[in-house]
Amino acid sequence: MKSKAIFYHAGCPVCVEAEQSVANALDKQDYDVEIVHLAEQQSRIEEAESAGVKSVPALLLGEKVFHINFGAALSDLK
Repeated sequence: MKSKAIFYHAGCPVCVEAEQSVANALDKQDYDVEIVHLAEQQSRIEEAESAGVKSVPALLLGEKVFHINFGAALSDLK
């Protein structure tokens, strides 16, 4: 059974580079990867906050959040 991975970003250059480097590097046999562009899907900001995301880009693997570099604070996207 695949684990769920959600990559949250806001479309900034830091986020796009992280998506290309990190999210695309995940083994697709082990992870079902979902890319969520929060600037375009603002309805999912609350979901990201509830998962523990504080800034983007961030990768959620199971219940663990990994903040990658710093593109923008989640509060800046509201």
